Amino acid sequence: MTFTLTVNGQHHVVDVAADTPLLYILRNDLQLNGPKFGCGLSQCGACTVHLADQAIRSCVTPVSTVGDRPITTLESLGRADALHPLQQAFIDEQAAQCAYCTNGMIMSAAALLKQNPQPSEHDIKQALQGNLCRCGSHVRVLRAVQRAAESQA
Repeated sequence: MTFTLTVNGQHHVVDVAADTPLLYILRNDLQLNGPKFGCGLSQCGACTVHLADQAIRSCVTPVSTVGDRPITTLESLGRADALHPLQQAFIDEQAAQCAYCTNGMIMSAAALLKQNPQPSEHDIKQALQGNLCRCGSHVRVLRAVQRAAESQA
């Protein structure tokens, strides 16, 4: 089937099966490597993208359910010369070790900050509870999200 997707503000036409996970299209067809394949079961958060400003797990989202809602990936959150506050905060707090989870952490946190610009620590923990980090950099991730929220205030 043919689907027209709006990804990072650009329209793309893809010819795939209706049940193809959005993640596969983003990575394989559109060469967007921010979202990662982690578990394939919506349990680790590495594949998180925004679908109409909502954080979703692209590994379990069939392309047929996207419709005309815009998709945002980490690649369009900021630019090299103008990082998103979360990207800068992750650098400043050294919140990434292996960085495999970073896409999901940042995209989940960005959705939180869009809905709640001044989240409490509890709010941040709730928003990130579905994102796993095997390196154990959770404390630095929390500090990075808090820093980004403060920088936007």
